[in-house]
Amino acid sequence: MRLLAVVAALTLAAGAPAGVPALAAPSLAASGCPLFPAGNVWHAEVSRLPVHPRSGAYLAAIGPGAGIRADFGSRTWEGGPIGIPYTVVPAAQPKVPVRFAYAGESDPGPYPIPPDAPVEGGPDADGDRHVLVVQAGTCRLYELFDAHREGGGWRAGSGAVWDLRSNRLRPDGWTSADAAGLPILAGLVRYEEVAKGRIDHAIRVTVDRSQAAHLWPARHHAGQAGGSLPPMGLRLRLRPGVDIDGFPYQARVILQAMRTHGLVVADNGSSGFIGGVPDERWDNDALRQLRRVTLADFEAVDTAPLRISPGSAAAGPTRRARTGAGAAAALLPGVGRRSLTAEPSAPGDLRGLGDLTAATTAPAAARGPGGPDGAAGPGLLLQLLGGLLGVVAAALAMRHVARSRRPAPAGRHGRSGPAPPDRDRDPAGSRRR
Repeated sequence: MRLLAVVAALTLAAGAPAGVPALAAPSLAASGCPLFPAGNVWHAEVSRLPVHPRSGAYLAAIGPGAGIRADFGSRTWEGGPIGIPYTVVPAAQPKVPVRFAYAGESDPGPYPIPPDAPVEGGPDADGDRHVLVVQAGTCRLYELFDAHREGGGWRAGSGAVWDLRSNRLRPDGWTSADAAGLPILAGLVRYEEVAKGRIDHAIRVTVDRSQAAHLWPARHHAGQAGGSLPPMGLRLRLRPGVDIDGFPYQARVILQAMRTHGLVVADNGSSGFIGGVPDERWDNDALRQLRRVTLADFEAVDTAPLRISPGSAAAGPTRRARTGAGAAAALLPGVGRRSLTAEPSAPGDLRGLGDLTAATTAPAAARGPGGPDGAAGPGLLLQLLGGLLGVVAAALAMRHVARSRRPAPAGRHGRSGPAPPDRDRDPAGSRRR
């Protein structure tokens, strides 16, 4: 069945005129490839992350009055598709040479790009002219910026190859087909996910002016000096108090993703324009309703707590202070994830374990010693199990208290990798846009 779905998707894409997407965009799900691993930072939830200390300055520089605009939709504009199209090709797709203007920061060819691959804006466009290709089987993503046909191959400003099963980032300082050095497809809104009612990743957004610095997971920037300007890689989150219930279905699903996963500053352009894939199933009138939400409804968040390694896009879980039973469980050896903050003192640990024992035994006690018929039932068994867990928890707590008297090894709670880049410094290696 999967093979038939892939063939159907490829046939649909191949039937479109050169440079223009088919009526419906190809299905990424039918390709058999993930959009990067589930633990990738693109899929991370940001609803509980702390507000960035420079949030107010960043939003003021972007322009809080700018409305959110869907830079995608159905039909065409000035002869080209509305949005950034992509295509899916089989594993056996022939590779062709690609010549790059910025070869030093591009992954060398050949690339499996068909001669009729759809181009952003259409074959005669003069904009960014992105070309995105997913290769089924290998699950490689090939992306070009400023792509043009040349002989039997292509020429482009820059190009990047991504393993959709990997969290590996590009070398720091390298661009991609986007100024931030990030994959474009990962941040595009696709109709097939909106139709299912959930977008499980952050959304690409452009800003008019950006800072000459970038934040993880971005690898590159093309901005200017000024610490108040937003850096590439900045994550913006729709404020929880913004009411989205009155929006049309398609717009509401997109807005919910902005609240859960946020927006990622990925390139320079008109502020507030979000990226998506052209598809004739889009309701342009519904997408226009997004303009009712402005950048004043957003806040910048600090993604540093998500970073595990500076060279990887893998994201750790969102960490927040926990109390009561949950806090005690996190401190038990071998249970859950250890906190990055200092461990509580012995009295606090013991109080937490008391809460844990009470929480375990209380439901059983409330039901009484017997089952529905008065005989020993689940309530008594749960009481016995709760008592046993309490004894074990107390023993572990005493062991934890004894260990806490010894000095912890260096770096026990430290984050690996170097400190975040200095956002007020103008790093070398900046180039286009």
